[in-house]
Amino acid sequence: MSFSSFGLSDRILRGVQASGYTVPTPIQTLAIRPALEGRDVIGTAQTGTGKTAAFVLPMLHRLEELRPSRTHYPRALVLTPTRELAHQVHEAVSTYGKFMSLRSGAIYGGVGMEPQIRLLRSGVDVVIATPGRLLDHMQRKTINLSNVQMFVLDEADRMFAMGFIRDVRKIIAALPSHKQTMLFSATFSKEISELASGVLKNPHRAEVGHSHEPLTSITQNFYSTVSQAKMELLLHVLKAEAMDSVLVFTRTKHGADKLTRRLDRKGIAATAIHSNKSQSQRLRSLEAFRRGKFRVLVATDIAARGIDVDGISHVINFDMPRDAEDYVHRIGRTGRAGLSGKALTFVTGEDRDMVRRIERFTGRAVATGEYPGFKAASVQCVPVRSGKRTTGLGPSTPGNGTRGFRKDGRRKPLAFASKKKRGRKMEFYSSARSWENR
Repeated sequence: MSFSSFGLSDRILRGVQASGYTVPTPIQTLAIRPALEGRDVIGTAQTGTGKTAAFVLPMLHRLEELRPSRTHYPRALVLTPTRELAHQVHEAVSTYGKFMSLRSGAIYGGVGMEPQIRLLRSGVDVVIATPGRLLDHMQRKTINLSNVQMFVLDEADRMFAMGFIRDVRKIIAALPSHKQTMLFSATFSKEISELASGVLKNPHRAEVGHSHEPLTSITQNFYSTVSQAKMELLLHVLKAEAMDSVLVFTRTKHGADKLTRRLDRKGIAATAIHSNKSQSQRLRSLEAFRRGKFRVLVATDIAARGIDVDGISHVINFDMPRDAEDYVHRIGRTGRAGLSGKALTFVTGEDRDMVRRIERFTGRAVATGEYPGFKAASVQCVPVRSGKRTTGLGPSTPGNGTRGFRKDGRRKPLAFASKKKRGRKMEFYSSARSWENR
C-alpha cells in the first residue's frame, strides 16, 4: 500500500514524497481513511509509530476540501502537552503541506506573547498549541476558536499525567459542537476512555499493537550498579559501544546540568534540555544534536515526548523515571521509523521497586546484571573516623564518630561563615558548589 491509495490530494502527496516517506505505517493505514471521511477517530499505538502523520495528512486534505471561511480565524486546532511536541507537529504540518497555501502556527509558553498575537491577527488555518498558553490567549481574547472545524488531542495520556486535563476540558467547551475530533495516545486508560466518550461521536477505533509494550525494534538491557559508580559506568559504556547519537535521561534538571558538565570535562560533546531552559535554548540544543554537533543529549522527562530526532542509536536511563509509563516513552525515542535501537537502564538498589512496576506495566520480565567488563574503580570504602578500631568495611554511618561525612561516605560541604577568633579573622570560603567542583 502507498499513500496515493488513500485518495490524498496531489499537493499533499508531493509533500509526503519530499519528506522521504513512501509506505504508510500500520497506525496510518488504519486511521487516515476514516479521518478523510470526516469521522471522529481514536488512535492508539506505541511511541515512534507515526501517529503525527496519521492525523496531519487527513487534516490537511480536509482543510483543502472544506470551503475556507471569510474570517482569519483558525479552522483546525491541535493540542499537545509540551512545547517540543507542539514544535514537532508544526514542522510536520509545514513539511507535508509545503505545496499548499495553508498557514499554520505554534503557540506555547516560554516565549513572548506579542509575536504569537501578531501571527494570530494575520490569520492562520492551523494552530498547534499547549493548553496553558492557549488559555492565556483565550482570556486575552487574542484567539477566536468559533470557526474550528477539526480538533486533534495529541498525546492524551500525557495530558492526564501532567495535570492538564482540566485545562483541556475548558478548551473543548469553547469549541464548536459540530466539528471533527481526533484523539491520539500511546496508552488508553480508563480516564482517556471517559474523556473520549464525552467529546467524540461514534469514533472509529484505530489500535496497533499493545500500547504498553515498547517497539520490538528496541533492545532493552538493565545493568545493576551503585549510585556512586553510575557516572563511571556511563563513561565506560560511551567508550565501549559504537554510540553516535545518544539520549541520556536524568530525573532532575540539576542532575541534567551536572551530568552535562562532567561529560564536557571528559571530552564528550554534550548538551542538555529541561524546563529551566528557555524555549530558544531548547530548540538550539535539539537542532545541534540533530545535526551531530553533540554526541550526547541529556534530558528530563518533560522532553521525553517531544524529542523527534531520526537515528538516535541509544537511550540511556541514567536515572530511573518516576513511573513505568515514562520508561516506555523514554526508550521510544530510539528504534523509530523501522530502525533498530538500544535502551540501557542503570539500576541501583533503590530502583528495584520501579523495575517491578516496569515489568507489570509492559508484561515482560526484566533481567538485571552487571555490564560486561566493567569494574567500578572509583567506589572506595571510607574508613570509619572514630576512636575505635577502623574497620574499612564500608562507608561511615551517622552516630559513630563520623561527623562531617554523609551516609554514602562523602564529605559534607563546609558551611562556615566568616568569624573572628582570638583577634584573628579566620575566613572560610566554602560552599556546596565549590566543594563539588574540586
